[in-house]
Amino acid sequence: MRISVLFPHALRDRADLTALTALASLVGTGAADRLWLGQSLAVESHQALAWLAGTGQRIPVGLSVTLTALRHPFEAAAQAQSLAVLTGHRPVIGYGAGEPSLVGGLLGAPYARPAEAVADYVGAVRALLDDRSAGPPAPALGSAAPGLRLPHGEHPPAVELGAGVLRPAMARAAGRVADVAITWMTPPRYVAEVLVPALTEGAATTGRMAAPPRPATPPRVVTVVHAAVARPGRHPMVLAQHGAGRHLGAPHYADMLRRAGLHLDTRDPVAGARELVESGVFLYGTPDQLATELAAYGTAGVDEVVLNPAGVVLAHGWDAALADLTELLTHLAARAG
Repeated sequence: MRISVLFPHALRDRADLTALTALASLVGTGAADRLWLGQSLAVESHQALAWLAGTGQRIPVGLSVTLTALRHPFEAAAQAQSLAVLTGHRPVIGYGAGEPSLVGGLLGAPYARPAEAVADYVGAVRALLDDRSAGPPAPALGSAAPGLRLPHGEHPPAVELGAGVLRPAMARAAGRVADVAITWMTPPRYVAEVLVPALTEGAATTGRMAAPPRPATPPRVVTVVHAAVARPGRHPMVLAQHGAGRHLGAPHYADMLRRAGLHLDTRDPVAGARELVESGVFLYGTPDQLATELAAYGTAGVDEVVLNPAGVVLAHGWDAALADLTELLTHLAARAG
């Protein structure tokens, strides 16, 4: 199982770019496999990763996730291809539907079927990257001339396309079209018993990228996991509330966590943070304890774990978060031999 790292909040200014550079160095030295960003608008995520490559840090990167309503699939394919050329590595670009209110504000109405809208979008981006016409797009993607093709250079590294996955419907949709299923805060047992079977079911359908045909194998699974090293003066519930408070109030995350067996009330973030810690969704402990907990994701079928230091960053700052990540990555490497 690969271990990667996440820049845990939206990029806002040059101070954040300094922190991003420090985090990227963990990938550049081989301590972590990939650097991940989420959606950022003050400093747009694709541009931030291109800037990083321009500073000389040409490392594997990923986006988890960028929102489909922000750009046409043609622009998305151009951005993805650009990152492949500029980094010299195979980027992973994950897409998600976003909040219905944002989608409605950008497109005039929310997606009627978000899972199908994301699947249509990923399929259109894949067709363009494969130098095929995306064809007449689904209504959710807007209008475009049939036969539109993306200019291609001299064989840049391939791009892995992903979809943000929390629940079975999105997992089945991702199974049809995506290379990667990207999950957040999903317990190992839920991944193994709910998401992996749904991904496999989706991959087995005839809708999976029929031109050209691809093997009916499910997407690989990437899971973003909150983690913090136990240290004096820290309380795991406080860290969990800092790091995951926004997600605890989101209906789709709450629904996923309830399906996974957690007792969650979106009106009580304090109790929600306690539930995350007690259930092991927010990992807190010694590096050896964290390594044991992380191994459960590999057993569940996760191919890549992305360490999310959000709680420590927001409660104690970037220096503390980098110290955590460095210590944990060093321990994981030693434990793996």
